[in-house]
Amino acid sequence: MDIKTRFLILSDTHAEDWAPRVASLPPIDVAIHCGDLTEESKMAEFRTSLQLLNSIEAPLKLVIAGNHDFTLDTPKFQQKLAETNASIEPELIKKEFGNIGEAQSLFHDARANGIIFLDEGTHHFTLRNGASLTVYASPYTPSLGDWGFQFNPKDSHNFAIDKGVDVAITHGPPRGVLDMTSSRQRAGCEALFSAMAASRPRLHCFGHIHEGWGARLVTWRNGTLGEKPSHFSNIDNERSCTIETLSSLYPRKFDTAETIAEKNMKRQQYISDGFCRTSHCKGDDSPVQPGLQTLFVNAAIQGLDEDAMQLPWIVDIELPKSDVLGER
Repeated sequence: MDIKTRFLILSDTHAEDWAPRVASLPPIDVAIHCGDLTEESKMAEFRTSLQLLNSIEAPLKLVIAGNHDFTLDTPKFQQKLAETNASIEPELIKKEFGNIGEAQSLFHDARANGIIFLDEGTHHFTLRNGASLTVYASPYTPSLGDWGFQFNPKDSHNFAIDKGVDVAITHGPPRGVLDMTSSRQRAGCEALFSAMAASRPRLHCFGHIHEGWGARLVTWRNGTLGEKPSHFSNIDNERSCTIETLSSLYPRKFDTAETIAEKNMKRQQYISDGFCRTSHCKGDDSPVQPGLQTLFVNAAIQGLDEDAMQLPWIVDIELPKSDVLGER
């Protein structure tokens, strides 16, 4: 028998003080932060984000890095230190960014508070509610930039997601799902989409593309993946549904007065709650069907517009029952 499990999902907090937004949440089984804990990867910023995570009432809190958290990417951090202007005092750099491995040590110490930093790969947990949770995590995103955990888009990346993974936590989105930029370009990763289409986890959460905030329940097409899987060929769009995006909450150019009023009312209710919520368990209108559907959530909190309110997500899905009680 599967067990209803409640997730809090957020991403891209960039060391801002988001604690008030999580001050009065309903009970949570698992909290997930999908990376970009910092803006400049400074030690003080990591401490601020850890304060946020500590303020969340959940027995298990899973965290990955994002491209802004480059001091957690040891080879990139070493490269940046080697390229540092010789006129900058080493002690000043050390004060701001710490020594190599110092940021990691903060998360090691935080394990006592239920905060688990995940390296790339597959991880297994037994939750306090009796559910078994198998997670795949990866901080890597395609880019030509000079941040952490990035790869050249021409080189691709091996997202080794096995079938049977319940939840995928990545920093960036897959190509074609909640990845549209403000310039109307798809910014997601093709290799990640291929891995999602092959493994079909129950839930895939991410951030990185801030304007892609939202949630979408995807139904996969039957049959083989094809040579180049894509959101056109592998998603059954007629049987998929968008739950919420920024365009469904904020007025658009051709909206009627009635539509604008409806959006404003819905947005104000979310703001009053402090989160957006969607449930996909047995008895709900749209339960996730394992192996056939994936719930995608872009939980980027920081908006491009200072006036935009991008809220964390609370998501209910069902997980398989574990044979072992307790958390590990």
